[in-house]
Amino acid sequence: MTARILIIEDDEAILKFLRRGLAYEGYQVDTAAEGQSGLSLALDNQYDLIVLDLMLPGIDGLEVCRRLRAGGPVPILILTAKDQVTDRIQGLDLGADDYMTKPFNLDELLARIRALLRRAQPSRPQVLRFADLSLDTGTRQASRVDRVISLTAKEYELIELFLRHPRQVLTREVIFDRVWGYDFGGESNIIEVYIRYLRQKLEADNEPRLLHTVRGMGYVLREET
Repeated sequence: MTARILIIEDDEAILKFLRRGLAYEGYQVDTAAEGQSGLSLALDNQYDLIVLDLMLPGIDGLEVCRRLRAGGPVPILILTAKDQVTDRIQGLDLGADDYMTKPFNLDELLARIRALLRRAQPSRPQVLRFADLSLDTGTRQASRVDRVISLTAKEYELIELFLRHPRQVLTREVIFDRVWGYDFGGESNIIEVYIRYLRQKLEADNEPRLLHTVRGMGYVLREET
């Protein structure tokens, strides 16, 4: 079945370039040039993926992203000229699944779209467990004993990665590749930021630490020693 993609982008030249490139790859493409019309299209139709600019007239892209995520699990790829790590974290925290900055390479964009569409395909739910931590991949809900832990999209992907590789040290490179699918840059601290977020949530009731730093190597999910 052909995937249906919505592009919300106010730059007419980029919009035409994307529409032509995606249509050439066989995707069904709809477009919107500002936030409100894009949001209305997204809520009134069923899309397999949305490409979203942040700096839009009317409702900005971050607000569009927040409302889209509240409405369902459609994959969202942010495409923007805003390239600060804080902007990326904010977009990902609001529920975006990937983030590319302009100028961009069309082949890379297409590769990321294919990856997001593959990840969006339903798989058989599992309950992953380690120590007193569990993660239901069907409901995307985590818990420690009976305490439910609310996770953002990226926090979920990160803890799922660790739960699928317990007691295995995961390097920064592996985490970048598996969770973000690309590198923010060698000096980026985005992994440290998300590890801190997860620790705060996992240890909110003073539970023993499960996510540990292995200095000079990476991070590991293991019991305290």
